[in-house]
Amino acid sequence: MEPTNSKLVSTKKLTNEAVEWAYPQGKYPILLAYGFRPFFLLTPIYLTISILLWGLFWSGLLPLSFLENPLEWHLYEMLFGVTSAMMIGFILTAIPELYEGEKPIVGNTLLGLISLWVLGRVSFWFMDWLGVYMVAITNIPLIIWVVFLVAKPILQDPLKRQLSLAILFLVISAMQIWFFVAKIGWLASEPMAILKASVGVFMVLVLLAARRINMEAVNHWLEQNKIDDSYMARPPRYNVAILSVALYTIIEFLYPNNSALSWLAFAVMAAVLNTLNDFFLDEDPVFIRPFIWPLFTMLVMMSLGYGLIGWDYLVPEVYAINHFRHLLTLGSLGMAYFMVLVIVSHLHTGRDFIPSNWIGFGALLILVATILRGIAIPFVGNIASWGYMLSSILWVLPFIGFLIIYGKWLQQPRADGLPG
Repeated sequence: MEPTNSKLVSTKKLTNEAVEWAYPQGKYPILLAYGFRPFFLLTPIYLTISILLWGLFWSGLLPLSFLENPLEWHLYEMLFGVTSAMMIGFILTAIPELYEGEKPIVGNTLLGLISLWVLGRVSFWFMDWLGVYMVAITNIPLIIWVVFLVAKPILQDPLKRQLSLAILFLVISAMQIWFFVAKIGWLASEPMAILKASVGVFMVLVLLAARRINMEAVNHWLEQNKIDDSYMARPPRYNVAILSVALYTIIEFLYPNNSALSWLAFAVMAAVLNTLNDFFLDEDPVFIRPFIWPLFTMLVMMSLGYGLIGWDYLVPEVYAINHFRHLLTLGSLGMAYFMVLVIVSHLHTGRDFIPSNWIGFGALLILVATILRGIAIPFVGNIASWGYMLSSILWVLPFIGFLIIYGKWLQQPRADGLPG
């Protein structure tokens, strides 16, 4: 039997009591009081600064060589540099909630994680002087350290409910190590091929995170609006989508020009579209509601991205696959960034969902920026010169808005009086 809203309310109350009971003794600066606070404040700040720096670089105003391969390093930093902060903020917030009695990572340990992430970003932008070895040394340990911190409750859980998430974190860390080993020249692997495969790994991360975030966000919205229904992100649908993405990613890496990739990409599209069926509830068209439709759109953009990639393989004269891949990165991953920031900043600062026009507008800006960069530019060449910059500006505006509107919540105590 699916849970009723009364059961959800009861569960929420028990969860809050468990958080209060398990919170570490002592007083901590508010930005070190829970994992999402510093990392979800740093992520939009760094995204904004990073877009500005890349704009200056591509325009020739920032004289860096990025070791003579800026395109690879650009993709690396937008994948591993930015997403690592989101991953850490997400997992450090999720584990204490998922495992009763598990204390959150706070204080000096959290400060150490922040410092290492910042050091990694500084070393990246100064790699022309510091060298690739220093960039590797300051970036590789971070995710491994996080996995070490959260491994105990995951491994001790008899049901191993979050084991897939921990394994994926290790896979992402392995992909990062593989990239650096290839860049240094210790392995004869193509770094760009590793980065393209990493996009697939991050799409699996989006699907795993979407299951958890959608369950919490949609049911909270239903409860808040007194709608007697419940949302279930059904594992079989997501498992098929994850398997399809993994299979496509592996075949693309091993056989990058194989004609079967078109049909594998179409299979991914269909599998991801199938996950959308969970949003069609009997009591309410929840997929068009505030806070919810961007989560729906996040999966739509993933499916569209793979569908267009499949079309590109099927019709070679299109030759826009690298543009279409932006529907996965700017679109699906970017929307995931934005909505995780917004949803977690509401729920884990002790607030109900507070209506804001900016949330819908911000999600719409991400959608427009993605369509401009991933679909319009490849087919309307005369807009390419300004289209790149315009799409970048539109894409970063939602994160600037998040800082202005919601950033203050990350620097204030919880509204419900609970610790963290």
